[in-house]
Amino acid sequence: MNHTPRIRTVVSCTLLVVTLVAGATACGEPDGQSLSLKPYDAADSISFNGPAEDKKADPEKPLEVTVKDDDAKITDVTAIDTEGRHLAGELDADGKRWHSTTSLAAGTRYTVKVATENGDGAPGSRTYAFGTTAAKKFLKVSFGPQAGTYGVGQPLTAELSAPVADKASRATVERGLQVRSTPAVTGSWYWVDDKTLHYRPKEYWPADATIDVRSNLKGIKVTNALYGDATKPLKLTTGDRIEAITDASDHTMTVMRNGEVINTLPVTTGKPGFDTRNGVKVVLAKEQFVRMRGETVGIASGSSESYDLPVYWATRVTWSGEYVHAAPWSTGSQGSANVSHGCTGMSTADAEWFFDTVREGDIVKVVGSDGETMTPFDNGFGDWNLGWDAWQKGSALNGGSDTPDSGTDVRTARLRPQV
Repeated sequence: MNHTPRIRTVVSCTLLVVTLVAGATACGEPDGQSLSLKPYDAADSISFNGPAEDKKADPEKPLEVTVKDDDAKITDVTAIDTEGRHLAGELDADGKRWHSTTSLAAGTRYTVKVATENGDGAPGSRTYAFGTTAAKKFLKVSFGPQAGTYGVGQPLTAELSAPVADKASRATVERGLQVRSTPAVTGSWYWVDDKTLHYRPKEYWPADATIDVRSNLKGIKVTNALYGDATKPLKLTTGDRIEAITDASDHTMTVMRNGEVINTLPVTTGKPGFDTRNGVKVVLAKEQFVRMRGETVGIASGSSESYDLPVYWATRVTWSGEYVHAAPWSTGSQGSANVSHGCTGMSTADAEWFFDTVREGDIVKVVGSDGETMTPFDNGFGDWNLGWDAWQKGSALNGGSDTPDSGTDVRTARLRPQV
């Protein structure tokens, strides 16, 4: 069989491919130039109002880039500081002017990159670098609680060194306070007062979550003369989801771990006139021994309600002195009657078990009591007693008022052990 024609066809195709490749190479570089043109230096076609090389910019003064040549225009401007933050700005529709729309950060350096285009469509570029003057007054932020592992009900706190009252400044603060959790959650800050914010998710934190809290306010203008200071970041983790639900009408406490009941304990809660508060509380601290006296809650010494008792395995849930604790003097009533002065009492063995089972941030919820509902902020962490819609109204970013009315003052709480 004669294979000559087939061989010739293959050779012809090969030659054709080589020819086309050669042709493409010739078309790709006419006159030895690349299609990708190197941007020209646009310094002569634009004007920048930044400081001289040996000067620093005033953070209050807006940046502006304008075009000097009639046939040129600005196509893009980026201004980034040493923290990696982009400065917001606007470019006019005709491309003739760009200006910043927010204050510069103080005490940092900016790199500004300007891209232009001339009348022939050729790209130009120019880069500027400069520093900004340092701030004179700083807003410091302190995050809480301390780093560690907490229960899934633990709110985050941010304490400010100076009051921030107006909505716009509060919004600036909130935008600079970043909370990231793994797994991710939906959450929001709430302005308790001018110097205090709390953060919580819509629901409780997930079990075994990692929570990172940091401030991006360094150098950022908050009020007329107040700029954000550097803040130490905070990292928390959560443990199992522990929930203790006390039914005051049934005189029992049901303790759950990750949704499964692990114990049901007979208890006694507050008697009439000393009714235990309803609602969700959060474990604040654990004290193996506390001396509890009636005088600290306004009970006159020597009266029929007076007491002075050594109390063991005390788990605190309010700053005013409500605990879950051992009450060996009331074991005959535990599970059948409410005889305490507001605390949740149980046997010594059960109190020790509870003490060893819970950690700060775990949930202690009371239902079925004739008492009032736990207040949100002035007596511990009652944050969860606000519905999500009400919680969001406390944020300056979610349409909330300048001073949300929580009906409480976080600075008036007293330490008053009760039994």
